[in-house]
Amino acid sequence: MPHPQIVASVLGADYSRLGGEVLDLVAAGVDRIQWDVMDGHFVPNLTFGADVIAACRSYTEVPFEAHLMVADPDAVLSDFVEAGCETIIVHVETCPHLHRTLSRIRELGARAGVAVNPASSLEFVPYVLEQLDHLLIMTVNPGFGGQDYIGAMEAKVSQARGLVRDSGRAIRIEVDGGISVDTAAAARTSGAELLVAGSALLTHPAGKRAAVEDLQRVLAESSPAP
Repeated sequence: MPHPQIVASVLGADYSRLGGEVLDLVAAGVDRIQWDVMDGHFVPNLTFGADVIAACRSYTEVPFEAHLMVADPDAVLSDFVEAGCETIIVHVETCPHLHRTLSRIRELGARAGVAVNPASSLEFVPYVLEQLDHLLIMTVNPGFGGQDYIGAMEAKVSQARGLVRDSGRAIRIEVDGGISVDTAAAARTSGAELLVAGSALLTHPAGKRAAVEDLQRVLAESSPAP
């Protein structure tokens, strides 16, 4: 399995200096930046629009991914690709025509991902394997930062890893929610390759670099899934 990557969520960042927060996270050693896009409908909160992401794109060449927690992702796919997001992740719960949505993301030149809420199944996966680049397993319920990791989702991560392995396709398994030094190893062992961390990076008492180093150490010591 590929070397694990740390994806920084900026959901809990200082919004008055987002560009600087992105620079700080990249300097600390994160591999990617995730933008949690919320519309106040699919989830209660409102966060970033495409213009905000576009304004921060020039600060770094580190990959951006947009996690679209929105009720109608199809209407805004091109906006976030044009803003500079190399990966677009939609929720299976909001896509009645998932095959078409993923195909459209790829047509726009981005990598296509699907996020799955804790209570949702993976039954759809075999039917969209050819359109899929990322499979994100939510380890919290979406909409708020700082939630506790749901350990029961490790079984779903393992199931996702098995589906991807059996398909022979290069689909990345991502986990999002409650990732910290206390949970990262278990998520990695279950099959995660990309680990989204927010609060653990942004509130570490010794700063962002120490937070990234702590996560890297835990991940290096963990055993990856076969």
